[in-house]
Amino acid sequence: MRAPVCGAGPLLTDDEFNRLRWQCRRGMLELDVLLSRYLDRAWPMDQGNRQAFRQLLECSDQQLQGWLCDGAVPDKDVAAIVRAILSTDSH
Repeated sequence: MRAPVCGAGPLLTDDEFNRLRWQCRRGMLELDVLLSRYLDRAWPMDQGNRQAFRQLLECSDQQLQGWLCDGAVPDKDVAAIVRAILSTDSH
């Protein structure tokens, strides 16, 4: 069980982490792995990164596949979080 984390905006809880973890489950194993791995490595996130990650999770699997697996240029509003996920995965 993850303890609540202070100092990154509102108190972060297991519930929030678990909701994001559930949203990382997609229709493609490759996306599941990339998104879940990023969440595990980046948690706890500051409020801006959490908001960007939530916005990314609202995108379709086809968009995510293009940006994260096929090298397509991401939309401007999610470009920073896509770069963060790709750089986290390459380490």
